[in-house]
Amino acid sequence: MSPTVFYHRNYRFFFFSREESRMHIHIYSPSGEAKFWIEPQIELAVSKGLNSRELKEVETQVKEHENEIRREWNKHFGNT
Repeated sequence: MSPTVFYHRNYRFFFFSREESRMHIHIYSPSGEAKFWIEPQIELAVSKGLNSRELKEVETQVKEHENEIRREWNKHFGNT
């Protein structure tokens, strides 16, 4: 299961249910994908296929939705 946290344009922001415990978010679009760490700070972990403009756009969205991402992570993984 990979619950979606939110969508922005063609980007899906989600996490996988069976993954490492360090808080992070995955982003998928038809042009590529990325993973951002949320802790200890928002930081690009890996990307494939996204250009620098797209990475900047998704990073901005991660920052703007940080509280929502944290809330959904804690709800999903039982850290509330």
